[in-house]
Amino acid sequence: MMLMTIEFDNLHTILRSLYSEMMPLCSNMAGVAKGIAGLGALFYVAVRVWQSLARAEAIDVYPLLRPFAVGFCIMFFPTFVLGTINGVLSPVVQGTNRMLESQTMDMNKYREQKDKLEYEAMMRNPETAYLVSNEEFDRQLEELGWSPGDMITMAGMYIERGMYNMKKAIRDFFREVLELLFAAAALLIDTLRTFFLIVLSILGPIAFAISVWDGFHSTLTQWVCRYVQIYLWLPVADLFSTILAKIQVLMLQNDISELQNNPNFSLEASNGVYIVFLIIGIIGYFTIPTVAGWIIQAGGSGSYGRAVTQLAGRGAGIAGGVAGAAAGNMAGRAGRAGVNAGKAAWNHTVGRLIKRK
Repeated sequence: MMLMTIEFDNLHTILRSLYSEMMPLCSNMAGVAKGIAGLGALFYVAVRVWQSLARAEAIDVYPLLRPFAVGFCIMFFPTFVLGTINGVLSPVVQGTNRMLESQTMDMNKYREQKDKLEYEAMMRNPETAYLVSNEEFDRQLEELGWSPGDMITMAGMYIERGMYNMKKAIRDFFREVLELLFAAAALLIDTLRTFFLIVLSILGPIAFAISVWDGFHSTLTQWVCRYVQIYLWLPVADLFSTILAKIQVLMLQNDISELQNNPNFSLEASNGVYIVFLIIGIIGYFTIPTVAGWIIQAGGSGSYGRAVTQLAGRGAGIAGGVAGAAAGNMAGRAGRAGVNAGKAAWNHTVGRLIKRK
């Protein structure tokens, strides 16, 4: 899991560098935007001046400064507009990222401690020590004799060990698949966020230029709202991951306490809850655009929120289908493995009898 996390972290870093690399393209749109804004400013000022003259009113100069302010923003769009917005919002991203890193470090520490306690607990019990230790398994086989009862015990040990390994493989398989889907959901949200931010940044000067024209003044505020809302996807995702990591830390602390104080504690229920929380995390990632919309409202994004919600439902269905198909496949393999383990145990005991004779 640590290796996969590092690989996905590298992909997130590539997406951030991609955003930085694409920002200079904003200047390519500045020329076109200046022309659109200049023509719009000409009509904007002329119409208001003519209206004031026609009504024999004094010309109000202050409203006429709006096109020039927008033109100034277009001229210095990458530094003045994007630099200001990113500079204001980047502390929020950094703060949530530090929260996530602290919880992730605690989770990894407690997970290592839990695995160590689980191994020690099984080693203390003679009935389960041979399941996790090859040395203990070989030692118990050497202590058995050749009576019919010992041979049955030997065959049972082979079968139980094979079933334990198969059960552990099934659990690890489910966990790895769901962890992969969990990381893929986070990467999908980050990729869409980067794509939307790049499009908004490159075409931002055009949006500012169109806002100069009468009837399109709301384009400016809508662009700012959408940019801020999509920018907040990352801190909201980090907060969501922080909450999930904190829940896992609390679960690990509870498991560690039970392993230290309760000798009859079973980890099967804990492993099942962990898998359930992974499924919740996969679905929850697709609600991030909706949650970001609660912070700042941007019109026109409702249809996208519905599309993402539908995608989350389909993703959950796919995850459940994959898990169900894998469970059936693994169950069949487990049955065949049990039969093979029984045959291997019988062949091993027969071979030892022949060698002894």
